[in-house]
Amino acid sequence: MLVSANAVASDQKYNFKLALESGDRDSASGKSMQMWADLIEEKSAGRMKVGIFYQGELGGQQELFDQLVKGNIDMMLTWPQTSYDERLAVNYIPYLTLGWEDALNAYSEDGWLKNILGPVYADIGLKYFGPYPEGFGGIATKGRYATNFDDAQGIKVRSQPVFPLPQTVQAMGFQAVPIDWAEVYTSIQTGVVDGDSSNVIYWDYEYFRDQLDYFVHSKHNFSSYALLMNNDTWEEMDEEDQAIVAEAAQVVIDKQFKDARAEDEKWIKAAQEAGMEYVVPTRTEMQAWVDRVRAEVWPQAEPLIGKELMDQLHANASDPHTASQQ
Repeated sequence: MLVSANAVASDQKYNFKLALESGDRDSASGKSMQMWADLIEEKSAGRMKVGIFYQGELGGQQELFDQLVKGNIDMMLTWPQTSYDERLAVNYIPYLTLGWEDALNAYSEDGWLKNILGPVYADIGLKYFGPYPEGFGGIATKGRYATNFDDAQGIKVRSQPVFPLPQTVQAMGFQAVPIDWAEVYTSIQTGVVDGDSSNVIYWDYEYFRDQLDYFVHSKHNFSSYALLMNNDTWEEMDEEDQAIVAEAAQVVIDKQFKDARAEDEKWIKAAQEAGMEYVVPTRTEMQAWVDRVRAEVWPQAEPLIGKELMDQLHANASDPHTASQQ
């Protein structure tokens, strides 16, 4: 970040670095970050400029998160990395919400889950503006697919290298192979894995559709990025400039909450039209996965995130017997 030497309140000039761990300039997330940058520049009358770096331009997922914490990157749209605080695994607890209504209520401005995450980010030196929801993840594979534990045996799928996503996929019956995003295509192409997991269909369709045949909408995770800023950078700004950045972020977040479900449904249709088979497990199959995964993975989470947070998850989690899975 560059700051003018002789600045007074709200006369400072900034040149922020904003990074995306995944997504190019034409992706939904790329367009959203351009919107954030444009709003900041517009509301500051050009004093505050934002340079955007798309996937792979500054490094991989963990490397980018490291640079954000250090302050070498100012802002980022990212999946939380648990290497700094294992409590961030709250964002990935499987089958926490089971339908769009429950998920959006949990992650919304006053949602119970957002209120849990904010203080955790603050403890590692990051300003949390809020979540950037995409939708429910699934299992995308080639050759064969599975909608139950037994049929999943022997199918190797890439998992994000963040607890408890590999453990979740493993509990579902698949063989989880933690692989960084930048290496996924080659790993599928060369047979290291048979597919990808835990992403919304957009990523598997847009980046791997020539390699994949099926997308099983297992909905084991609600895919939600975090809109973050290095806290030292944040604190260097006066209140007026903080408001410019934060209000611009909220505009982007509000738009994504409004658009996320329609965007996901658009890409489901596009994938089907391109020849990818879209598979929805039956309610019985979903119930079996929910029961197995919650029984195996949730107890592993408590030692990492603490009993207090785990109690909040139990109190607020969707009831699989009553929740709408639409």
